[in-house]
Amino acid sequence: MSQDDNRLYAYVINPLRDMPLTTAPLERPWMDEWQGASPYRCLPLVLANQGGWLIRNSTSFTALWDGGYHQSCLRLDSGSPPPAPPPSVNVLGCSVVEVSQGYHSAPSARSVGGAHSHFGGGIVSFNIPYLFRTPPGINLWVKGPSNWIKDGAQALEAVVETDWMVASFTMNWKLTRPGYPVRFERGEPICMVVPVRRGLAEGLEPVSLPLQSCPDLQREYGAWEQKRNDFNAALAQHDPEAARRGWQRDYLRGLTAGGTAAPDHQTRLHLKEFICLEEPSKS
Repeated sequence: MSQDDNRLYAYVINPLRDMPLTTAPLERPWMDEWQGASPYRCLPLVLANQGGWLIRNSTSFTALWDGGYHQSCLRLDSGSPPPAPPPSVNVLGCSVVEVSQGYHSAPSARSVGGAHSHFGGGIVSFNIPYLFRTPPGINLWVKGPSNWIKDGAQALEAVVETDWMVASFTMNWKLTRPGYPVRFERGEPICMVVPVRRGLAEGLEPVSLPLQSCPDLQREYGAWEQKRNDFNAALAQHDPEAARRGWQRDYLRGLTAGGTAAPDHQTRLHLKEFICLEEPSKS
């Protein structure tokens, strides 16, 4: 790869493994279900949703961990999903969910499709059928899909030097609740890759100062704080204009409290989809 090549390459290791590589969408199921879809008002959240490429699961299965640390303590079952656990009521009167113990709807194993138990400790590992290559000095942050919530499992994140490494990597999810069946559906995103420049964070010089040491910034913050407090108070008093607006849009519009426009403000990311080439361009 040449110094001026800005391509992100994904070399296909196993063409039979059905794990598509796509841009990450703006939408999330839990955000859609929220009344009024109000989480979409948070622009930083929405941008994080779109900030990389997704790899999707090839095979539906249920993972069940017994709490132990041997590889055999995690079982993967490609059968039908378990029935919804029956709710019960705790001493506070709150609805809780009983953990399904010993669930097996079909013969289970330590490997299903591209997923397997390799590390133990309730970690589900997915073999990624791509060998990535990034421009010099660019790593890949390998993580779970941003703001994609999964009950009973936590995505483990890693930073990989993909500008030189000649090995593939796994995507790993740590189950967090022994005895609780966690379902991974076919087509569900199980990995997100995000380019990050190597040494960026280390090259910054962290400094902490009192806000009053920068009078201009302090004035701008004070104006924003007053504007926010006034708007929230108007909402609490059912002010018709505040109710009509519903929420402040200064950040969405890239405007300071004083109306100054921010440079290079983004409201949406436009990542390119991977295109299939027989071989990389030699130019």
